[in-house]
This record gives sequence, structure tokens and C-alpha cells, in this order.
Amino acid sequence: MKPLVRRSLIVFVVLALAAGAIWWLSRPKPIPVRLVEVARGTVEATLSNTRAGEIEACQRTKLSTIIGGRIDYLGVKEGDRVQAGQVLLRLWNEDQEARLAVNRAQLETARKRVQEACAQADNAEREAARQEGLFERKFVSASRVEQARTEARARRAACETARADTRTAEAQINATSTDRQRTVLIAPFSGTVAKITGELGEYSTPSPPGVPTPPAIDLIDDSCLYVKAPMDEIDAPKIHPGQPTRVTLDALPGKVFEARVKRIAPYITAVEKQARTVEVDIDFANPEDARGLLVGYSADAEIVLAVRENTLRVPTSTLREGNRVLLYRADDGLLEERLIKAGVANWEFTEVLEGLAEGERIVASLEREGVKAGARVRPEDGAGASR
Repeated sequence: MKPLVRRSLIVFVVLALAAGAIWWLSRPKPIPVRLVEVARGTVEATLSNTRAGEIEACQRTKLSTIIGGRIDYLGVKEGDRVQAGQVLLRLWNEDQEARLAVNRAQLETARKRVQEACAQADNAEREAARQEGLFERKFVSASRVEQARTEARARRAACETARADTRTAEAQINATSTDRQRTVLIAPFSGTVAKITGELGEYSTPSPPGVPTPPAIDLIDDSCLYVKAPMDEIDAPKIHPGQPTRVTLDALPGKVFEARVKRIAPYITAVEKQARTVEVDIDFANPEDARGLLVGYSADAEIVLAVRENTLRVPTSTLREGNRVLLYRADDGLLEERLIKAGVANWEFTEVLEGLAEGERIVASLEREGVKAGARVRPEDGAGASR
């Protein structure tokens, strides 16, 4: 080979190697991405409340006296446990007690009058019968018999009048007793006294129509609790009694209470123009688990609409607009956009009906710059499966 040709060949090879080195060093580096494996597992379709729910008591009453008056007896304090029928509060009612005593005395007098009048009526009737016997034997005149009969009828009428007076006295006692009950607060059920408004000796005023005033006693039956949760009006048709629900409380982080939907309100509540919700009542599956919870605790409810066991799934966060994912091709390190058909989904996982196979890996770090279809990538160390 001629020296000129040899030198030209050497120069060409050197230039080619230099160009290759420059290309190699300046080529785009693969983007590190986090991958997750398409795998099987459980997917649930769920709904959550739009605003914080609340622990409610199955029975809660705010008691007030029917009439106003000075508090003469206050038999409980806040936090006390009371029994059904227990007297909680009583207003001054000595005037009614005095009137009741008068009514009872009048009743006793009326009863004695009944005894006297009815005894006289019985005696007059016997006398009339005796006069009739004498008349039949011609010992007395007909006028004497008629006089005896009239006397007997008059005495019997007096007896009936006395009995009517007794019933009137009894009715007066009942009326006075009813008036006295207007000054007494009695526990309608067993529970806990949550709040008392007023002190011994203070004047208690009932609420006039249309003017709300604080109740004298707020009584809660904390042996039966449930959750009232507001759900978006759009989701109302999907909710039905009996659906399983998970309840969590801010006061008890990490604890989950199993529950079930009990009732869906038959109307929509509009707290704001943009916030229209339906109230859903949720019962605890095991009431003993709820024992000790405080009425008024904020609560969140997650209603389970549907469950898919052992189904193909991907993390919901890996989905792009239009149910598309970025599939990693291990043979060339490029990303491929893949359209999937989604099934049941929640904020954590989405069921895959079509478009992916078990074991394929998709990109989870979609927020990184340059991550798109056709990009060259490399898996990060520790990229795992979505189990």
C-alpha cells in the first residue's frame, strides 16, 4: 500500500473514532424513572364524604320547662349518668302543691258525701218498698206510698250528684298535677347530662315561638352512636342501605371502624351554592367498638360500592389523561404510550380490563421532566411491583 493511501486511511479511522466518541459523549442520557409492575390484587370502588362528618347519638334531647320559673331543685350536674324517669330539675311550685292539697281535701269531702247521700238513698228505697207492702195490705194510703217513692228518688239523685262531685274533684287533682308537671324536667331515657343552663335559684325561661334560647338540660344517650356524613349529591344514587363502610376519626388516627350505611336522607342540603350534599347515616357494625366515643367527634366515612378480588390492577397515580399509561420496553429502554380499559377504581388502585398484561412495568414518576412516549429511560434502583 502506498504511503499516501495508508496515511489517508489512518486519518479517516481516527476521525471516525473521534466522531463516534463525540456522539457517544454528547448523546442524551436515559432518564431515571420509577417503575411499578402490573400485578393482581384487590380493587375497591369507594365514596368519601365531601365535608367532615360527625358522631351523633341515636337519642339526644334538649329539655326545657314548659313555663318559666325559679329553679328550686337541680338534682344533676354535667357529666352525670341518669336513668329514665329520674327528676332532673324542678321549678318553684309551692303554690301548685298548696292547690293540690286543697283538691285532695275536696276529694276526701266529696267521698264522704257520697257515703252519706248514698246511704240515705238506700234507706229511702227500703222505706218506699216497705210502704208499698203496707199499701197492699190496706194499712197506708196511696199518697203515703207516692211520698215514699218521691223521697227515695230524691235521695238517689243526691247520691249520684255526690258521686259526680267526686269525679270533679278527681279531675281537679289531675289538672293540678298536670300543671305541676310543667315545672318539672324528667329524663325521657337513660343517658348522660351533656350541659346544664342555669343554676339553683336562677330564673329559667322557656323558648318563645321563633326565639330559640338555650335548653335547661341537654341529655345524650351515648350508649347508641352513629355517624352522620355529608356526601356529594352526584354520588347519592350510588348509595344504598347496607353498604359496607369504613369510619376513621381525627381523634383516633390509624384506627378504622367497620360500619354500614343505615339511611340516606330523602332531600339535598345546600350549605353553600357550590356545596350540595346528601346526609348519610352510618351505623357501627360493632356498637361496642364505638363505646366511649364523644358525641361531636369529626369523622370520615368511606363507603365501599364494589370490590374486585384478584384482579389486574395499576396504581391510579400512574394513569394519564384518557386512561393512558407509559409502558417501559426493556429491550430498547424506550417508553411506549398504551391505552387501557379501566374498571373499578379508587384513589389508590384502578382495575385493568384491557391493554396491559401481568408482569409488564409502567412508569410511576410521571412528574419528571422529559418523561413521555418515545423517551429513553432507565429503571431506578429498587423499582418494585405494585402489590
